[in-house]
Amino acid sequence: MLNEGITMADLPVHTIVFEILTRVPAKDVGRSKSVCKQWYALLSTQDFVRIHCSRSLVSSNQRVLLIDDLTCSVHPIIFQSNDYGPSSIVTFPFHHHNNDVSILSHLNGLLCVCLNHTYELLLWNPTTTAFKHLSTPDSHGFYINNLDAIGLYVDADNNYKVLHIKRRSGVLGVYVYSREVDSWRNIPFITRQEYLSPHFNWSAGTFCGGTLYFTVCECWVGGTNVVICFDVNSEQFKEISFPPVPSTGMVQGVLVNVKNELHMFASTGMFEMTIDLWTLQGDYWIKVLSCPPIPPPPPPDIIVIVVRYNTLCDKW
Repeated sequence: MLNEGITMADLPVHTIVFEILTRVPAKDVGRSKSVCKQWYALLSTQDFVRIHCSRSLVSSNQRVLLIDDLTCSVHPIIFQSNDYGPSSIVTFPFHHHNNDVSILSHLNGLLCVCLNHTYELLLWNPTTTAFKHLSTPDSHGFYINNLDAIGLYVDADNNYKVLHIKRRSGVLGVYVYSREVDSWRNIPFITRQEYLSPHFNWSAGTFCGGTLYFTVCECWVGGTNVVICFDVNSEQFKEISFPPVPSTGMVQGVLVNVKNELHMFASTGMFEMTIDLWTLQGDYWIKVLSCPPIPPPPPPDIIVIVVRYNTLCDKW
């Protein structure tokens, strides 16, 4: 409540933006950007986005986006029952086919998606319904599953960008799309030749603390597993080791940004799976917790074995 004699007009703009507008829904924030240039600039800063997101991280504000066939729906999360609440339908603002939209990366409510029938990349904001096709006549902005990797990030100038790592016939191409200038450009990336093989699976990028992180895992027991780091401001790559998990079975790592700290759920095992949670400190992994081993499921009464040979090692 304002003190007697003080009106909204008397409040500093910084107070209105960071103490009031950080608490309103994202749609209202979008509308507020049109008030004046000063508001637009303040509402576009990374500090505002960070504070707005942190104040949205309460149970009542958590939502999950589900894409099913031709529909897209948003559900509130009911943490007490580990269930979803009643859905609200979100209409796709772009042309698409049945089972056509795949989410590749996300950041602050912005999604990078792929249209599976055309391989086109799009940026899409489900809250405002704004979208942007990223494909160009010179073949930029087209994504091939199991060969490419995508990472969405924001640089020090608050410019949202997409990093696209493309593997084509043993040749690696790395491209950056800038939303601000609406164009793609190539950047250098020299890595080990074996990582270009389809026997290696690249994860989507996870943005944390000014760096995009990718897991690169070989598709067989005892294979090589590393983490590729991309500094979004210097645009330099480096490689760090995987957490020291046993290599006696298939190894997988899932990266998660928790309060701007990078964590990894690392699973390993063949018949019995072990899952550990690790956090990255500098270039080294520290184990946070270990889950009890997960035993294999009981064998069925009838076993049907179907073997499909695939040279890309993306199917079993």
